Amino acid sequence: MNKFSAKLRDALREALAHDVINTAKAVAYSGMLMLFPALLVLTTMLAQVPEGTTLAGEMRAAFEQLVPAETMNLLQPYLLTRQIRSSQVILSAITLSAFASLGMTLSLMEGFRRAYHLPSEEWGFWGRRLRALLLVPIALVPLSLATLLVVFGHQIESWMIDNANHDLRFIVLVFWRIVRWSLALITGATVLTTLYHFGTKRTEHWLWVLPGAFAATFIWFPATLAFGWYVTRFADYSMFYGSFGAGIATLVWLYITAFSVLIGAELNGALFRDRQSKFPDSA
Repeated sequence: MNKFSAKLRDALREALAHDVINTAKAVAYSGMLMLFPALLVLTTMLAQVPEGTTLAGEMRAAFEQLVPAETMNLLQPYLLTRQIRSSQVILSAITLSAFASLGMTLSLMEGFRRAYHLPSEEWGFWGRRLRALLLVPIALVPLSLATLLVVFGHQIESWMIDNANHDLRFIVLVFWRIVRWSLALITGATVLTTLYHFGTKRTEHWLWVLPGAFAATFIWFPATLAFGWYVTRFADYSMFYGSFGAGIATLVWLYITAFSVLIGAELNGALFRDRQSKFPDSA
């Protein structure tokens, strides 16, 4: 544990040297551009299925537990609408979302490259962009599973409570919520593991990138809760930014997310260099 803490401190120092602060800003900016077109496409798809209203409501409940209150003010119109938009609007939203996703993954890959001290010319111009484009669907698979778990988790929870003995309902509720959110966090770590594994040219075993994935997850989760608590009780972004306040809060939340992911990559890079110095053939 002491060794791990020392490596985490090394990762934080390296992060400052690698300009993680500005890299996280670039990731957050692209994430902001991607979020709303992607949500528009998703809610339009939900509006075309019979259970769309229920699914949108469950998504709204899940978002309320994860994102700051100010961000929910921006997401509400998307989650409450039942409008089926034209194919032209959907195509434009998909294009914009894909373009922003490419920018986001390219920024993350640049942060990963710096974390591993790799040369800037790795993969080449087009090879790097092709890898970044492929990373989007690769990461979306486990992320979709995590989303489904969160979305349907409330329905499963209600079914378990209804079918449990009256005296056991509280135990069932606590147990299921622990399992539900533990699986969601593990799936989130799986997404990060996928990004770390495929996002650098330094090929490592899946187990070697797990420490950074779990570290990023456990940095992000309390940081998100703390930021949500701060925004709800103390901060009033609308006082400074007016109608842009909710957008600024969302951008800060995305920045926290990006910073957590990049810190995890820095930890993996520090552990990689430690293994390389001790066992050159295994790194």
